[in-house]
Amino acid sequence: MSRQDNVNIEPIGVVKSPVKEPIDENWRQVIAEIHLHESLAPGLTGLDRFSHLVVVFFMHQYSFTPATDLVRRPQERDDMPAVGIFAQRAKHRPNPIGITAVELIEVRGPVLVVKGLDAIDGTPVLDIKPYVPAFDSRPAAVVPMWIERLMQKYF
Repeated sequence: MSRQDNVNIEPIGVVKSPVKEPIDENWRQVIAEIHLHESLAPGLTGLDRFSHLVVVFFMHQYSFTPATDLVRRPQERDDMPAVGIFAQRAKHRPNPIGITAVELIEVRGPVLVVKGLDAIDGTPVLDIKPYVPAFDSRPAAVVPMWIERLMQKYF
């Protein structure tokens, strides 16, 4: 078996959030904590000098059914076009991996306090990266108009 045929990823921590059930709007003001495994705390050294992070997480409560999820309307809204799963950031994906840029509020030992993380309480965290505009921001990026309409109340 080649390396790419078998991927094993262990969570590095877990999200502690006041949001217990999935929601599709108003994530901007949510303050959550990421509790890393204590042994990884030294890896946070210097992270407090960044204002924002990119959090990669496993959306553990979701499944993927090709018949209903491969092409669908975002948030199942009638005012959205039917698009493929790879043209949206829906939670029901072949590999339910989420990625969100968040504001870093505080680093307390192995705990990160963040704002705007759209992950529910108990979500396994796979990785944390500093937000670096050269990698993470593309000012000339183009998105369809429906995305702007979809995101009006999300963040």
